[in-house]
Amino acid sequence: MSNETFKIEASVRDDLGKGASRRLRREGNIPAIVYGGKKAPVSLTINHNELLKHLDHEAFFSHILELNVGGETDEVVLRDLHRHPYKTTVVLHADFQRITRGQKMRMNVPLHFENREESKGAKAGGVVSVIHNEIEIECLPRQLPEYLTIDLSDLDVNEAIHLSEIKLPEGIAIPELALGEGHDVAVVGIHPPKVEKEPEEEEQPETGGEEEKGEEEA
Repeated sequence: MSNETFKIEASVRDDLGKGASRRLRREGNIPAIVYGGKKAPVSLTINHNELLKHLDHEAFFSHILELNVGGETDEVVLRDLHRHPYKTTVVLHADFQRITRGQKMRMNVPLHFENREESKGAKAGGVVSVIHNEIEIECLPRQLPEYLTIDLSDLDVNEAIHLSEIKLPEGIAIPELALGEGHDVAVVGIHPPKVEKEPEEEEQPETGGEEEKGEEEA
């Protein structure tokens, strides 16, 4: 887990409803909510531009965050982010979940694939195909990694790396694997290069056929 700290300033929101949310957005803020732990859910207001600055960091999405509401700080994780359908830089709503130290949590973390171009398969002309960019893990909050690294150096053409083959730091588990062998899915593989078929030559019509023969006889 990185030592980087993300701090979010928020205020309690009493004015609820779609109309109130639209007013917030016009003012440069967004509605949000924090829930979980031993406290009741609280509706919040967060400055849109301040949140966007955090979203530029990949670690923000899989990191313990400090949420400050009226002078009281909670440790939270980002659980959901609602963006505008086609304006990707516009956030409409954010969901945060409080964490409890000493209690295991589940979180999606990114996968980083190293040595793509240097892998056996890529050197042989194969195409690296990423199937999953992130996976769900279970661990204590203090063990939460920003990402997991997968080394592709030894991966050859027609081979894949599955969930069970990911090297995990101590204390981290992949819940999906507990569901049975059929859930040990591939996260990345290398396919043979596509071979483009050469266009088939069109057959030329034969000349000097029956018609010409008939003309000669005439």
